[in-house]
Amino acid sequence: MMLNLFSQFESPSIMGFPLMIPALFLPIILVLSPCRRWLNNRLMSLQNWLLARFNFQLLKPLNFRGHKWALVLTSLVVYLTSMNLLGLLPYIYTPTAQLSLNIGLAFPLWAATVSIGVRKQPTTAFGHMLPRSTPNPLIPILILVETMSWLLRPLALGIRITANLTAGHLLIHLLSQGAVALIFALPTVAGLVTTVLALLMILEAAVALIQAYVFVLLLSLYLQENT
Repeated sequence: MMLNLFSQFESPSIMGFPLMIPALFLPIILVLSPCRRWLNNRLMSLQNWLLARFNFQLLKPLNFRGHKWALVLTSLVVYLTSMNLLGLLPYIYTPTAQLSLNIGLAFPLWAATVSIGVRKQPTTAFGHMLPRSTPNPLIPILILVETMSWLLRPLALGIRITANLTAGHLLIHLLSQGAVALIFALPTVAGLVTTVLALLMILEAAVALIQAYVFVLLLSLYLQENT
């Protein structure tokens, strides 16, 4: 019997070895590598087409200097999507459900975009903190508010993906436990719960894709402000 409902999000370990390390490297194995043939197979062609469309939509609003981040952003969305989808499988640990991992991904990338803006165009980078035609009495307050919102961006990135994945996983866990408990007492209700659980799994797969895309999209918007 599970004493704590949130214990499923704790990092598991076997004989003191944390399983988070192989879980972080597992998505790399699933990504298809280019073959040496002249023509790719259908799965490889589909993967290349999806990545090309993603790059086109993501890099379209960026200028030429922002295009240097194409490899980083594309690799990040593939990595996050793979980890989010793998977490929906039974007995698979979800590293992106940990706030520490998401903050660890968000903070360095956000800091890199900020450092680019401060180094390349400091006037434009710091100009976002104070809107034009601001009354003089409101200048210190607005600078303080904008600075706080500017510093909370990486925290918001990490909390967004963690909260969405955690809520979905908890709901799936509760419904699955309810279906198992009612399978003999109320089989009709258990069947309805199982149907809802199947629909929820489809919804969670969509959430896993959307959250990975939103994470990278917000990073591209931060990059757009600083390039």
